[in-house]
Amino acid sequence: MAGSGLPCLALALLILVSSSSTTVASSVRVGVVLDLTNDAGKKSLTCINMALDDFYAAHANATRRVDLRVRDSRGDVVTAAHAADDLIQNDRVQSIIGPLTSVEAEFIAYLGNHTLTPILSLSPVSSALTTSLMPFFLHTAPIDSYQTELIAAILDMFTWRTSILVYEDSPYGVGILPELLHILQDYNTRITNSVALPVDVTEDDLDTVIHNLKEQPTRVLIVHMLSDLAARVFKRAMLAGMMSDGYVWIATAGIGSDVDSLSPDRVDHMQGIITFRPYIQTTGRVLNFTTRFKKRFQLENPSIRVVHDPSVPLLWAYDTAWALAAAVNTNRVSSSVTSRTVLDSVLNITFDGLAGQFRLVNGQLQLSTYELVNIIGKGARTVGFWMPEYGIFKNLKDNNEKGLKQILWPGDLAIAPKGWDMSSNGRPLRIAIPSKHGFKQLVDVSYSPTSNTSTVTGYCIDIFSMLMKSLSFPVSYQYVPFGDSTTSYNSLLNLVYDKPRLQKVDAMVGDTTISTSRMNKVAFTMPFTDTGLSMIVVLKKETSGSMWIFLQPLTSTLWIVSLVFFFFTGFVVWVIEHRINPEFYGMPSQQFGIIFYFAFSTLVFSHKEKLESNLSRFVVIIWVFVVLILTSSYTASLTSMLTVQRLQPTVNSVQDLLRNGDYVGYQRGSTVGYWLEEMGFHRKNLLGYDTVEEYADALQKGSENGGVSAIFDEIPYLKIFLAKYCEGYTMVGPTYRLGGFGFAFPIGSPLVHDISQAIMIPSVQEEMVQIENKWFGDPGVCQSKRSSINSSRLGFSNFSGLFLISGVTSGLALFIYLAIFVYQEQDRLKAETPCTGSMSLKRLHAWLERHISTKHKGLPIAMVQELGSERNGQGINQFQVDGCEVLERNGGGANHSQVDG
Repeated sequence: MAGSGLPCLALALLILVSSSSTTVASSVRVGVVLDLTNDAGKKSLTCINMALDDFYAAHANATRRVDLRVRDSRGDVVTAAHAADDLIQNDRVQSIIGPLTSVEAEFIAYLGNHTLTPILSLSPVSSALTTSLMPFFLHTAPIDSYQTELIAAILDMFTWRTSILVYEDSPYGVGILPELLHILQDYNTRITNSVALPVDVTEDDLDTVIHNLKEQPTRVLIVHMLSDLAARVFKRAMLAGMMSDGYVWIATAGIGSDVDSLSPDRVDHMQGIITFRPYIQTTGRVLNFTTRFKKRFQLENPSIRVVHDPSVPLLWAYDTAWALAAAVNTNRVSSSVTSRTVLDSVLNITFDGLAGQFRLVNGQLQLSTYELVNIIGKGARTVGFWMPEYGIFKNLKDNNEKGLKQILWPGDLAIAPKGWDMSSNGRPLRIAIPSKHGFKQLVDVSYSPTSNTSTVTGYCIDIFSMLMKSLSFPVSYQYVPFGDSTTSYNSLLNLVYDKPRLQKVDAMVGDTTISTSRMNKVAFTMPFTDTGLSMIVVLKKETSGSMWIFLQPLTSTLWIVSLVFFFFTGFVVWVIEHRINPEFYGMPSQQFGIIFYFAFSTLVFSHKEKLESNLSRFVVIIWVFVVLILTSSYTASLTSMLTVQRLQPTVNSVQDLLRNGDYVGYQRGSTVGYWLEEMGFHRKNLLGYDTVEEYADALQKGSENGGVSAIFDEIPYLKIFLAKYCEGYTMVGPTYRLGGFGFAFPIGSPLVHDISQAIMIPSVQEEMVQIENKWFGDPGVCQSKRSSINSSRLGFSNFSGLFLISGVTSGLALFIYLAIFVYQEQDRLKAETPCTGSMSLKRLHAWLERHISTKHKGLPIAMVQELGSERNGQGINQFQVDGCEVLERNGGGANHSQVDG
């Protein structure tokens, strides 16, 4: 090859002398580092050679031709690095294509970056080798991090919240971990276990790993490795019975891209798995290449009898070689070919290749679509597609339908597995149950010496059993009581927390309070009880010797409203009656007294004023009805207060307890003691008790006699106390928010999510109420007794309807009367007050004067003199309103008055 330059030069000179227009192409040396000891390396080299042949056949006038310098890495990192160094130092190559494995690619990447030689990697290495760190290292195969979002989307679609990662212990396998763990956090999904397998793992070690995976409750396994190691893993998994019902296997693109080239026996070991690969559109060009590739590879390797269709990585190898040939023939390298000009040209080249559009962004090949396939029978069946911006959908048509087509899971199961099995080793779940001294309504463990068995009952047990039955799948479990654990709930939770090491219990069921410290060790379901902390105190008898007890039957609001309506009703009757009824005549002070006397005389139905207007009569009828009901209710309430003993709490607030330094009680061993100290109580003032009987005894003694003034506990315990001691005690004060009761499982247990969802179902909540009434009794019975403490006192809400009727009636009557008055008097007032013009306030004043000063038939002489001065004995009443003189003729006489000047 090296000696071919001189003949070519001579030939070129001869052609130039002969005035020929033909141009001789110069060569650009490009190195190729592949493992030629296996089929993948040989096939890649065939694809690279075919790409160059096809490019120059399509571009006959190309000025530069790629001169390949091939080296065999033999699958060894040191050999690959030595081969690359030899190509750079001795062959002076302008670029290197390869290798196929990540371990080799990383070594060569550093070498290329040091020598400023572009490396076009065919290996899907980690995104850690970025362009900013390795500007001369180009990813012409997609990096692994692209598929992490797809893995998370599949797990989320089937609500698999836990999974196990099995990966190849190599840079290729490890590279996916950081990105995958980060992505899964956004989907509320976690990796419960990860297993790294060496590429050369022995069969015995592989069987041990498979056995350990089978013991795990998680049934969703993510496999990230190349196809050779993956084939061994699936074979051992099938022999161990893990390719059967209930298992989910998700294989990454390292397997999916090679699935079409796998042998039938390997495909048989992968039945039911889901894998994916970059989507390649089956065009005529791809089909033509496939046919030619199989023929050429058969000719170059006659010992290989069966040649499968080229996999996706082989198409990337073809496109990479095409891109390099196109890059060295662009205008960017027209003057001279250097490593830098080749790098810049490849970064800017764009064309439609066999694997889709070839385009490097930041030195990385861009992919837009992945194809999801289900391995069934003899090959792979497409079940969907994925794009980062659209998610998972069934086809590539315009009306993209979300989801996947029907999948056959391992064991030919058509329904998606739930993804976990808590009883993976064949034994039922072991549920720890605390044994208690008191509050046995919540959890009670009874032992039978004759049968040597324990029986577990209680509110918490019934709730848990009901929730487990409501799940859409069966779960086998057994209760395991643990001695007298009143003060050792944290010890039981440690058994759940230490389960992988001790293998003691799988969960804890009981009256376990959710707290921050406990949540750091175990995972709780959502609370299944009322969440809160409150207090119970003793009720004391209240004496009725107060001199102001007559005011207590009505609340202050009702007293005020009643007085307002008394005044308002009297005012309405006066407005309607005073112009036509002599009994409402008189001096202003007398009329003011008539208003309130009339209204309050209705209280005892002693009003003697005869009403002339039907409007005022209607108002008084409604008001008397209101007064009748109000006085009857007042009498009954006052009688009840004077004859019935009333009960009031001895303590009304936490501040009273803190101010007086009283002793308070709580349940021994619970977290309530901690919260009481946080609220400001001194430890010396806190007394612990175990049973409701001890609660009652301590409350009756009181803080002065060795007892307590109040008992603090969580609401479920207080309900139990009040169910037994309904009378004489009450729950007072604010309710402080706490975590409530929850069921504890190991962190990452899928049961936490499923049980929490079940608690939210309306039908389940109704059943929970029935269970609560079964163990705690009907809360309405005792509540009605406690609410009777202040039931004899009447409030405004009790009579709001009556006051509404009375107010509407009085207001309507007043409106009708004023409308009639305005209509009858408007012409006379307009004639008598022409000088007021448009002055509305003055005219309104004239209207009021007219209403008050209207003539009154049958008035005594003395009263007439009080209402207006009589002048000259004439029958003319003369008024001056705001400087305008008005004459009112009365039987021929004239009286003169002056109003406002």
